[in-house]
Amino acid sequence: MQYQRPEKASPVAPRIIIHGGAGNITRQNLSPESYQVYRHALLSIIQRAQAQLQKPHASALDVATYAVSLLEENPLFNAGRGAVFTTEGTHELEASVMVSTGYRKRGVGVMKVRTAKSPIKLAREMLLRGELDDGGGAHAHNQLEGETCNRLNQVWGLESVKPSYFWTRRRWDEHRIGLGLPHDDDTYRKHKRLADGVAPLAEEDVSQVDSQAWDDPSWNGNDYLPQGTVGAVVLDSSGVLCVATSTGGLTNKLPGRIGDTPTLGAGFWAEQWQERKPQEDNLPTSWLQACLPNLTNYTALDIAPESTFRAVAMSGTGNGDSFLRTNAARTAAAIARYAETSKRKISLQNAVTAVAGPHGQLQQSAGDRWKRTGEGEGGIIGIELIGDRGHIVYDHNCGGMFRAYVDDNGQAHFGVFQDEKGTP
Repeated sequence: MQYQRPEKASPVAPRIIIHGGAGNITRQNLSPESYQVYRHALLSIIQRAQAQLQKPHASALDVATYAVSLLEENPLFNAGRGAVFTTEGTHELEASVMVSTGYRKRGVGVMKVRTAKSPIKLAREMLLRGELDDGGGAHAHNQLEGETCNRLNQVWGLESVKPSYFWTRRRWDEHRIGLGLPHDDDTYRKHKRLADGVAPLAEEDVSQVDSQAWDDPSWNGNDYLPQGTVGAVVLDSSGVLCVATSTGGLTNKLPGRIGDTPTLGAGFWAEQWQERKPQEDNLPTSWLQACLPNLTNYTALDIAPESTFRAVAMSGTGNGDSFLRTNAARTAAAIARYAETSKRKISLQNAVTAVAGPHGQLQQSAGDRWKRTGEGEGGIIGIELIGDRGHIVYDHNCGGMFRAYVDDNGQAHFGVFQDEKGTP
């Protein structure tokens, strides 16, 4: 059942938050220079997206897609150009979008994408064409993979590229070092040409972007490789929420591996409902604390009047297999929607902390492998709408999460670590 805001509801102040990945990022392995590079990139992108969001009739879907497409174009991030490699030295990209209301399919995911220049634009198109009886060729399916995605990208008039477009020297080195293979210049040039089916030449220029070698704070060179993802959550003036997420997956993943990014409920989620003021204590505090020990000092919502409109949207980043095992995004949404204690509801911020914060469900899912394999590590960003007011939320359990958001006063903020509330 779809719940709608009242037709005469007050306009909502638009909100936006984005992330650029999470992992074992520390002040020791993230140099001041690299910090500034990421800061500049995320603040620039969120300011451009915010400008689009302020335009009349701007939609959350369009702005979220726009923000993530900019992240896909920036080789700093593990999505689009700059995505990580599989063990076979190929790219299998994933992306998803989901809205709180307004489209039949609500959410879609594309995976094992190899030639669509912007996987997030492909996902958006799949959602839009879902309004047609045949889904524009995608039928009623919410998820598609591989050659079907590549073909529809062309049929729908979106830009396709050669496989080498996604290559960057930084990610290639991570891939080869992780497998204990040579990663010299000649080997790089040879394999890059082979990716496009072109015989290697003795000499070939490497673009300036490929030669950049920023510190990679999500990989320490010993324990595990990058597992970052990019995403955006947007609230528009009509009260619609949209989440958009894109990734290359895990470095040196097996070909065919599907992660949380294109999987509804795991790496992303959006929904809305009519909140009724609790009449009885359905879930006692002791029950919640037993299941979610890090929810001890929760912030409850005082729902008034008797019925209030609520909506949530979230994007996750980190170890995708752990997000899949915990159905992380939908679990956080369910806590916010259904859990209550002392006749009061729980905020999305505390629900996100219960899942992705320190000692939360993600961390617990790793068991004794925590801090040994990269399992359980990650973070979630989101927005909660209560009535006509949007609230930015985020938390992470690992060293850091690259993030940026715009506050109530229109000021953009950037942060990485737990003790940072965000700096302009």
